[in-house]
Amino acid sequence: MDARGGMLLPGLHDHHIHLLALAAAHGSVVCGPPVVHGREELAAALRRAAATTPSGGWIRGVAYHDSVAGALTRTDLDTMVTDVPVRVQHRSGALWMLNSAAAAAVGLDDADLPAGLPADIPAGGLPGVGRGSDGRIDGRLFRLDGWLRERLPPAPAPDLAAVGRRLATFGVTGVTDATAGTGPEEVELLAAAVTRGELPQRLTLTGGPALVAPEHPRIRPGPVKIVIDEGAPVEFDALVAQVCAAWMAGRPVAVHCVTRAALVLTLAVLDAADDEPGAGHPGDRVEHGAVIPPDLVDQLVERELTVVTQPHFITERGEQYLHEVDSEDLPWLYRCAGLRRAGVAVAAGTDAPFGDPDPWRSMRAAVTRRTAAGNLIGPAEVVDAATALALYLGDAVRPGGPPRRVVPGAPADLCLLAEPGRTALRMLSAELVALTIAAGHVIADNR
Repeated sequence: MDARGGMLLPGLHDHHIHLLALAAAHGSVVCGPPVVHGREELAAALRRAAATTPSGGWIRGVAYHDSVAGALTRTDLDTMVTDVPVRVQHRSGALWMLNSAAAAAVGLDDADLPAGLPADIPAGGLPGVGRGSDGRIDGRLFRLDGWLRERLPPAPAPDLAAVGRRLATFGVTGVTDATAGTGPEEVELLAAAVTRGELPQRLTLTGGPALVAPEHPRIRPGPVKIVIDEGAPVEFDALVAQVCAAWMAGRPVAVHCVTRAALVLTLAVLDAADDEPGAGHPGDRVEHGAVIPPDLVDQLVERELTVVTQPHFITERGEQYLHEVDSEDLPWLYRCAGLRRAGVAVAAGTDAPFGDPDPWRSMRAAVTRRTAAGNLIGPAEVVDAATALALYLGDAVRPGGPPRRVVPGAPADLCLLAEPGRTALRMLSAELVALTIAAGHVIADNR
């Protein structure tokens, strides 16, 4: 095969993705930036979907952000669509919002569910329902995915083959599914897709400490995912017990941290767990590390924690961050260069579908640190192109470590670019991916 001087890389590994959610998003209505920016645009998008939804069908919206129309309730959605059940997911993944038709279809008003947090906290807190000032259920469901899923009409299995093909066109040959709620049913779906070749990428699974990865040469267990929500009551001892259970099972932990407070709590929990039998485990990770101030960096280094970050959120969400994030935290959003200089291992994942699944966009964002409008956030965190590329070349077990190399004896997971190294690094574009090979088989040919 004539590579015509193109750059040959190990296949990219997305270290933080949500495969089943990404598959489900393919048939969904985008309800937030950069596609939708205001209430009228949201209403128009949902009404277009309603016009083509068959009888008995549902509208599924994704990527909603409060900048579009505030804390969205059933009353708001009812002004947009009344005769078709609508459910819209907040881009955080923590919240679903239902119109009255959807609420009636799942029996929400008659359900015995705890109250969630107030309307001004749209994406955190304990599982429960939102309520208006009159005490009436307002259609918002906080972390009740399992409850909602059981009451939805039967739907076709998510098209993981489409996800596999799309990722292959980006040069991705491995993924870490970072979904906290992964259980036996989800494992079965994912494993079947890998076995049938629909998902040709190597698969690393997170989930609880009891998760059992199937015996398959391209599937392995990863860290135990622990989610810490800002604003939720802290059960410190329970978090310590979760960490210890993971370590005793021989697995590291991957802790979801999107605030300064969550990171402080995580470090305290890990310190407390160190006093327990079996303490400490190589490969412990901080997922997102959305805000990492300088005074916490030394602790990351001491604990040899890896940060798996999403630099593309600076591009995708940066304009909102400029208006919503405290000015003292802006320089420390989704850091990269500063952490690396301090000795912290840093890798990246797209967090798709909550971020764009194209890892090359993520790399470009790490290099520019520019919002969609061109504003610079955290200039001290800019990295060069080779470093940005390396964020997706680390091993799945130890992301942020030395980049994998194309050498004899390495797995035949490869990404061939259409341009030589210097040009490829200048462009950092998925359009350059000419060929993707997984386990010695061509899974994408874009030549």
